[in-house]
Amino acid sequence: MGLEKKPVILLQTEGAYPYSGGGISTWAQSLCRDLDGKIDYILFTLTGTPNTTLHYELPDNIKSIMKIPLWGAEDPVLYYDSERSYSSHLMKKSRTTPEIIESYFYPIFMDFVECVLEPQNTRDKSPEIIYGMWKFFQHFDYKKTMTDIFLWEYFRDRLYFHYRDLFREYQSELPRLMDITVGMRWFYHFLMPIAASYPKVDMTHSSLSGFPSIPSIVLKYEYGTPSLITEHGVFIRERHINISNTDFRYFSKKMLLDLSIVITSAAYQSVDQISPVAHFNTKWEQIFGGQEDKIKVIHNGIDPNYFLPKPKPLETRDIPTVVAVNHIFPLKDIETMIRSCAIVKESIPNIQYRVYGSLTVDVDYVKTCQNLIKELGLEENFLLMGFHSNPQEIYNEGDLYILTSFSEGLPYTVMEAMCCGRPVVTTDIGGVSEIVGDDGILCKPHNPHQIAVAVISLLKNNNLRIRLGRSARERIILNFNENNTTQTYYDTYMNFINRPNKPLKYNVRVESVNKLLDYLSD
Repeated sequence: MGLEKKPVILLQTEGAYPYSGGGISTWAQSLCRDLDGKIDYILFTLTGTPNTTLHYELPDNIKSIMKIPLWGAEDPVLYYDSERSYSSHLMKKSRTTPEIIESYFYPIFMDFVECVLEPQNTRDKSPEIIYGMWKFFQHFDYKKTMTDIFLWEYFRDRLYFHYRDLFREYQSELPRLMDITVGMRWFYHFLMPIAASYPKVDMTHSSLSGFPSIPSIVLKYEYGTPSLITEHGVFIRERHINISNTDFRYFSKKMLLDLSIVITSAAYQSVDQISPVAHFNTKWEQIFGGQEDKIKVIHNGIDPNYFLPKPKPLETRDIPTVVAVNHIFPLKDIETMIRSCAIVKESIPNIQYRVYGSLTVDVDYVKTCQNLIKELGLEENFLLMGFHSNPQEIYNEGDLYILTSFSEGLPYTVMEAMCCGRPVVTTDIGGVSEIVGDDGILCKPHNPHQIAVAVISLLKNNNLRIRLGRSARERIILNFNENNTTQTYYDTYMNFINRPNKPLKYNVRVESVNKLLDYLSD
């Protein structure tokens, strides 16, 4: 494009790129790198804490990073809105009087709470209400507003009386004061993106439909900015799984899940295109408000010239070896993988599972896995190898690849292993079957025996293993080529950028939001 101005995309992630590895980070790095020279990016990323360091060497077309730590920064605006002078922040605080909060934020906040209490019945209102909250915080202080004593008292009383009626026959489930206090803290921290100021860009692109999609919602209303959501897993489905596995009381689980549903539904309502990486995801998206005519699958892709089949290295050449690449945390169900190894060992005593991935994402779960390895006597057979920076080498260490997750989107690791000519044994979840087809073995989740039988069949049948490895690579080259994926995203960007786009703020119907907009326009 020479010296022409390139389109600028706001690319939104959470807990991933550019501060940690994983499938979403692999996707984001490849997308930005491959479109260098055509598209410029501003990264918007939600992190757990302020203390994060870059995990990637960034392409030249990433022009800046907006990092918002959800925890560890009690006054968020001072942390991530550093371009404003300190005096302007003080002026913002001084404008935020109890009268302003009561007149213009209370009504919007009350509407938002109703959305969380009845997420399925307030779907059409939620994006307008989120926009209204964001608009308020462009002029008034977030911390001073969200910690207002009367706001807290309203929140406490509304939730208590709502759940008192809902749980009339289950008094033990009534929320305690501490439960409601934690709920308000969740509101404060998870809604921090609503306090940020966003640049005017040509398009927004969120890597999931959860809290990182907030900029897409507000910019659609403020400027008419077109938006795209890529769903790797389905945010709300995985949120449900993760929350269900916590030890929170029922009230807390429900409230956190409903808050997530509100954000997801608002994102689906205002987005121009939802692009799941697998057809499996589409039914979940439609359940939570994604319109069928807005959904267009864009499969992930990889570079077949980077992931090449090679002979096994000397270290594993004479050892039957199974390789896995994933962080060690519950969603990956490493415990089932460990139990499958114990069963395989009965037939193949020198079997070795080599599992590469972070040992720090969930330290407690790593300890659980280590204890199970010791309990089953697999210290020499099941090895937690830690992080490895060259995945193309890892796959070639093994005779086959294994994945035992119980939730996935379209996992890069399966595609990478297949492209390296390694057959795969994987659970049949998410979009995995779309990748594997008939060129691998699909098993039920949480079934170590079925997985072990599949591993044994491949290790003991050289012809089958070699044939599936060859056909696996051919399938990836034909159907999941990175060049095709990148071109599809570029075409999608340009299609929406070149359309006329009108701000949605002129069509707001929620009374509380219109009251604020009228006040700000005077």
